[in-house]
Amino acid sequence: MTLLLQITDTIIDTATAAAQQLPVAGEPIEELRFGDLLLKGGWVMIPIGILAILGLVIFFERFFTIRKASKDESSLMTQVRASIMSGNLQSAVAICRNSNSPLGRMLQKGLLRIGRPIKDIEGAIENVGKLEVAKLEKNIGIIGIVAGIAPMFGFLGTIAGVIQIFYNISKTDNISMGAISGGLYVKMVTSAAGLFVGIVAYICYNVLNMMVDKVILKLETDAIEFIDLLEEPSK
Repeated sequence: MTLLLQITDTIIDTATAAAQQLPVAGEPIEELRFGDLLLKGGWVMIPIGILAILGLVIFFERFFTIRKASKDESSLMTQVRASIMSGNLQSAVAICRNSNSPLGRMLQKGLLRIGRPIKDIEGAIENVGKLEVAKLEKNIGIIGIVAGIAPMFGFLGTIAGVIQIFYNISKTDNISMGAISGGLYVKMVTSAAGLFVGIVAYICYNVLNMMVDKVILKLETDAIEFIDLLEEPSK
């Protein structure tokens, strides 16, 4: 009988202790604040934040530059065609120079080579085109690097946090779920932040590449039209 009473008292004491750790019904639970989580992420959040700012700055700078280069140049081609057909090459060169666009610089180089073989003119236009494309692609690769490095920093922060948690457990012998989860959810913020920055950077990287590809296709089309225009008198 005494043993039964002792077991009963032990069960009651255990249940009471567990109940004390549970939130009381209706008691407000502390909400997670985004800013607080970022601050608790630790030192790894600093390079992740730098990568995020760097990626956004490059993206917007390249976005507006590429969009400017992709503007419609049909009027330029029309004016150049009219000047060539009238035999006024100097006017065509001036029009291309004043356009201040990748296509204008390509056509200007071609116009300055008129009188040489078509292959030489094509080569000159192609070389200028490569330089213009290289200018458009400037720093886009950095966004690709951000997309790859940011998640790695996030995982590094999480792993470092887990190591710290288990180190503390080894020193205090406190292996309660609260001790583990309380520190782990904070450290996983770095992984979430790194993945978010990486995903956004990856999207931005591909958007810029698609824009550059469209500009390249347009430049090639206009260059072919220009070469055909030069070959017309000789046909």
